Amino acid sequence: MPTKKKPQVTPTPERRRELLATAAEVFAAQGYNATTVRRIADEAGMLAGSLYYHFDSKESMIDEILSTFLDELWQGYDAVLAAGLGPRETIEALVTESFREIDRHRPAVAIYQKESRHLATQPRFAYLADSQVRFEKAWLSTLERGVADGTFRDDLDIRLTYRFVRDTVWVAASWYRPGGHHSPEEIARQYLSMVLDGIALRT
Repeated sequence: MPTKKKPQVTPTPERRRELLATAAEVFAAQGYNATTVRRIADEAGMLAGSLYYHFDSKESMIDEILSTFLDELWQGYDAVLAAGLGPRETIEALVTESFREIDRHRPAVAIYQKESRHLATQPRFAYLADSQVRFEKAWLSTLERGVADGTFRDDLDIRLTYRFVRDTVWVAASWYRPGGHHSPEEIARQYLSMVLDGIALRT
């Protein structure tokens, strides 16, 4: 008598998101190279073999984590850049959007900070290098526009300013915790009050 095959159960999107969230926390804490599929499975409370039912490799997991984060970040950035704001307002909006992304994707931001330079050398992760070029273009062009129209000081080293702003914003992923005393918008306001007073034209 033929045996009946067990019906295959399609993983739910909710479970997939849960597993990616767990993987992101492990990658952020341990680093990509030091993280094993077994460790992720342990943290998720499942067998390593069961995790392969959802993802074919840890590379696929970190790929989806980073691409999801960057897709969402660029949706926000593109909306800001298309809004026709002045240079100062554009910087304010980009910084605020960055802190919102840290709130939504803190582990992914930490992974991006630590791993993107290494991962970008692999063809699968070429989009990381492309995104970095887009980041630089967006920020530098806004700073250049601000210097040209007198919003920012004419002695401003725009590339140095970009690097300072970029690094000091994203490093917040190392200490920020969602649900804390300050919202991402409040942190952005406090940060901007310090930075923009330093680069604005003195009157």
